[in-house]
Amino acid sequence: FALIARHHNRLGFSAPKVLAEDSGNGFLLLEYLGDDTFSRLLAKGESEEELYALAVDVLAALHTLPAAAAAPGWLDAYDEGKLLEEASWFTDWYLPAVSGKETAAATRDAYLAAWRTVLPIVHAQPRALVLRDYHVDNLLRLKGRDGVRACGLLDFQDAVAGPAAYDMVSLLEDARRDIGGDLAQAMLGRYFDVMENVNRESFLATYAVLGAQRHAKIIGVFSRLSRRDGKDAYLCHIPRVWGLLERSLKNPLLSPLKTWFDANVPEELRRRPEKLG
Repeated sequence: FALIARHHNRLGFSAPKVLAEDSGNGFLLLEYLGDDTFSRLLAKGESEEELYALAVDVLAALHTLPAAAAAPGWLDAYDEGKLLEEASWFTDWYLPAVSGKETAAATRDAYLAAWRTVLPIVHAQPRALVLRDYHVDNLLRLKGRDGVRACGLLDFQDAVAGPAAYDMVSLLEDARRDIGGDLAQAMLGRYFDVMENVNRESFLATYAVLGAQRHAKIIGVFSRLSRRDGKDAYLCHIPRVWGLLERSLKNPLLSPLKTWFDANVPEELRRRPEKLG
């Protein structure tokens, strides 16, 4: 956390400053950025468009930096192996939770094979700093700061070097709140207005693949939290995430995945798992 926080601040963004550190005992003293999270402000009725615009501006500013500066070599790579590992949580945790039986090895292998046919699309994207959990719960509005520094960043300790589109997916296809299609399209347009040199077709193709990957992963994560850790609070979001995943699968680029889902996850299994006990 401390390493990436300092990196953000050097780049001109607003992560909590590390005021003191005792790495041997695992203690950090951090700057307090307040409690005005975007999610809290939205619940109070603040402008959705203004808050999302600020969040998009941060990503655009980050993605205009040279990759070597923004995503240095010491960051872990968000490569195909990691993306496949995360996608596998769907077959390893969600399917058993709704079907009542372990996923057959052949079914799991076919699932991963389908992913391997579409993930090369992602590799066409330039390398960027990916925060991974970039959504309104982890963003703060900071008073007295201008431009992108008015957006405080939290929960970035798992940041990696990977495709720039990932954090836009995290922001605009949120597992925890509904985001209207008009707002999402407006924010993508805002991003492209700044990122003039980005190949839109390539970016949107990557966005579609990463959207499906993230939604499948999250369905698996929420199921694992319930089955393994006894944390059922996230199960209520699974119907929303299923809706996002099904929308992603309509993209023709993802037809190998859609074929697998249609064959192996019938409608009656596309639901919220039951709580254990």
